[in-house]
Amino acid sequence: MNYKTVIFEKIANNDLVVGIFGLGYVGLPLATSFAQSNVKVIGFDKNPEKVKKVNLGENYIKDINDNDFREVIGNKSLVATDDFSRIKECDAIIICVPTPLDIFKKPDMSYIIIACTEIGKNMKAGTFISLESTTYPTTTENLMLPILEKESGLKQGIDFWLGYSPERVDPGNDTYKTKNTPKVFGAMSEDGIEIGQAIYKKAIQNIHVVSSPRVAEMVKILENTYRLINISLINELALLAGKMDINIWEVIEAAKTKPFGFQAFYPGPGIGGHCIPLDPFYLEYIAKLYDFDLSMIHTAGHINMRMPHYMYMKITSALNKNKKSVNGSKVFFLGVAYKPNIDDERESPALELIDIVANKGALVSYNDPYISKITTHKKVSLNSIELTAKTLSEADVVVITTNHKDYVADFILEHANLVVDLRNVIDSKSEKLYKL
Repeated sequence: MNYKTVIFEKIANNDLVVGIFGLGYVGLPLATSFAQSNVKVIGFDKNPEKVKKVNLGENYIKDINDNDFREVIGNKSLVATDDFSRIKECDAIIICVPTPLDIFKKPDMSYIIIACTEIGKNMKAGTFISLESTTYPTTTENLMLPILEKESGLKQGIDFWLGYSPERVDPGNDTYKTKNTPKVFGAMSEDGIEIGQAIYKKAIQNIHVVSSPRVAEMVKILENTYRLINISLINELALLAGKMDINIWEVIEAAKTKPFGFQAFYPGPGIGGHCIPLDPFYLEYIAKLYDFDLSMIHTAGHINMRMPHYMYMKITSALNKNKKSVNGSKVFFLGVAYKPNIDDERESPALELIDIVANKGALVSYNDPYISKITTHKKVSLNSIELTAKTLSEADVVVITTNHKDYVADFILEHANLVVDLRNVIDSKSEKLYKL
């Protein structure tokens, strides 16, 4: 049987069945985008609560339009399951599982290994497979391929096709969503590239093809390491500027007037989210296997890791100048999301800062209009409290850790006793305002 001909006939006739493995921030928007193009989608997830919510039309990813989601669930274009035997129904499987770091800051590939094992056991011949999870270069060919071939008894390039396409999800971005964000894709064979491109075009407008999965894997690392290095640079300069009594925000605004050769990055308490804080460690891991030292990336990563401690020193300094210590003070944090106007606190520096301050004896509270409760790395559990004149005035210091659009600068400054603004929310020369 010519599997390539069969899958192209299915693509042309819109008889394709796409399986999305992992229904989180990446997988569910992608599944929805395919389903909106009248492609039948089966979403796979080990979490029965997620499966139940999807099948009931309960949208838990803010970036997906509720009406679009309900429509594809209502017409059965998208269904979810935790029954992995249904993988055999799929002509294409796209893996969107987490890739966290372990306690030693090494990539935890267990989710990918589990996904590949389940897919290998259940897939049919003639299946296209693509990984979207953030990872280190060579994962697709050196980790995934042997598992898939062993478990399935099939051969890549003959019985199935394997590729990599890095996710480019930007939570809270109102302009670029799954469909209109250009997609990079590389596969292990020419047929795989041709098939993968045709499949992805069902859900995404612009596909940029590269020569191999390892090139596509390195693209993802480059994109986020570029941001890490530049944000770490501006964070370090902000710390120096503070010691020199220079307003780093004014410096950045002036530098932005140059029409070429400069792109603005902004300081803050650290970098959050699943990608930027973690990518350098993926790259460090694989670089060591090639006996290569990534000194610049290593330094940038560790500058970012130290930022919450430096921000704690800012809070300490502000309290000290007002004859107070951290121990026993009421510290009210505004925002725990890692970026503005989203409901995602993964790797947020605010969580670490809360841990540090709580460990020093502060009475900690927080407000976030998008995140109702948190548990920090040190197991501090808190519920978001209302942002009012009373809650602001009762705090010894208010710390702005996320610049949500909901935060009104004048209201905060009017009612707070002391403000440490780590996001340049408040433009004032008030004596009770301390800035990064």
